[in-house]
Amino acid sequence: MIADITQTFLYSALQVMAVVFVFTVGLVVLAVIIVFVLDVTQTSQAIRRNYPVIGHFRFLFERLGVFFRQYFFALDREELPFNRAERNWVYRAAKSVDSTVPFGSTRDLRPAGSVYFVNCPFPTLHEDAAPPQAITLGPYCGKPYTTDSLFNISGMSYGAISRPAVLALSNGARMAGCWLNTGEGGLSPCHLEGGADLVFQIGTAKYGVRDAKGSLDDNRLREIAAHEQVRMFELKLSQGAKPGKGGILPAVKVTPEIAAIRGIEKYADSISPNRHRDINSVDDLLALIDRIRAVTGKPVGFKAVIGAYGWLEKLFAEILERGIEHAPDFITVDGAEGGTGAAPMSLMDNMGVPLREGLALVVNKLNEYGLRDRIKVIASGKLITPVEVAWALCVGADFITSARGFMFALGCIQAMQCNKDTCPTGITTHNPRLQKGLVPENKAARVANYARNMVHEVGIIAHSCGVSEPRHLRRYHARVTTGDGKSVALDELFPDVAPLKDETIPSADQQAGDRIA
Repeated sequence: MIADITQTFLYSALQVMAVVFVFTVGLVVLAVIIVFVLDVTQTSQAIRRNYPVIGHFRFLFERLGVFFRQYFFALDREELPFNRAERNWVYRAAKSVDSTVPFGSTRDLRPAGSVYFVNCPFPTLHEDAAPPQAITLGPYCGKPYTTDSLFNISGMSYGAISRPAVLALSNGARMAGCWLNTGEGGLSPCHLEGGADLVFQIGTAKYGVRDAKGSLDDNRLREIAAHEQVRMFELKLSQGAKPGKGGILPAVKVTPEIAAIRGIEKYADSISPNRHRDINSVDDLLALIDRIRAVTGKPVGFKAVIGAYGWLEKLFAEILERGIEHAPDFITVDGAEGGTGAAPMSLMDNMGVPLREGLALVVNKLNEYGLRDRIKVIASGKLITPVEVAWALCVGADFITSARGFMFALGCIQAMQCNKDTCPTGITTHNPRLQKGLVPENKAARVANYARNMVHEVGIIAHSCGVSEPRHLRRYHARVTTGDGKSVALDELFPDVAPLKDETIPSADQQAGDRIA
């Protein structure tokens, strides 16, 4: 009896499966026929018209190619914008696991531009090592900012990155004792919730501190400055990946909350002007810096990609005429290799001076005009491993900031989907299903680990060079490989510049027009 029932049940199940199979095959055949008809009748794509149905695999393979190259075909040190070796170092640092490697380095020091450091015959002993020294920014402000933080989080707007990502960064920055730049998208509750020191960035659209017409609003400035966590203000003149173009946030990312924080329309593309409408000259720049500093009582500086540099000479000469109290408290130098979620390829690939040249140029100009002690220098642009950070310190940076390094610490896999709201790691998406994979408590610890281990390993380089702490590194501690395979000392490639005598410094009116570096 039981055997008969079982046999009947199995027979019925097989019938159902057969029906389902036939139905499924029918649907597939119907779908293929529909796609075939659509392909041969459309006129916009030749591949689909000539090779209906199978032509769609071309687009699939293009998408899959990114992942196959990353995981199977690209060598450890050949991928761009960041290779596997660089990413893996960040992942290990963020997890605080063993960062030693066996058998020998896979880094080839022969290509032109390779940087390495010269070890001292009598390196600094562990007991003689010192932590990074504290530096004060804004000595002429009502509320100067003093910090010993060396490696900090660069600007990433809430909107461009998700709420869990901002929470993780803010908490991680607090745990590591570094600062977090808000990016140009305004100050959000999740920035404040983590308790980190914050640098409020003012972009060309003045998000978060704008009035109804898009102009800077002093009352909004005061509201932002009233938060004790907001330590400094940064005017963003330009950004590495897109010099001469403002920020871009696709409409799909402009949620009601983000629109309210920025003071813009929800679910509409958020596109900033390509420059500040109220800054037309170095006089306007200094006037706006003075205004923000007077209203907020806090240090104010600006961020810029270096290209034409005659304006820097005009700026520094004008500061000397007005008085050094009118100088920006810091300059963030971004390189053309900087990143962003969305930028035109014409700018990303071709515009601006790389940080390798721009940083040395700015430091030298500050030395030339005797302003190096007054104006602090922050280096930004593809600095995610100890060698790059140590190089920037050798050139003369006081602080280093990184965005993409901390994105890797959050779990970024370089999926190249930052602008599509489909980030598989939940960092640059507002899709709740994708965001749930990013647990802020867990990732905050990784952010802190990354910052701490970066400072630790830069310290190892410094001690091998014979100095007690990283900010004592100088240009003669590094060498750069040239085109003929030989190396040259960094201070020979970019010689330090001695300050000019007062009588030799030309006035702003005497400065030549902008020159190209």
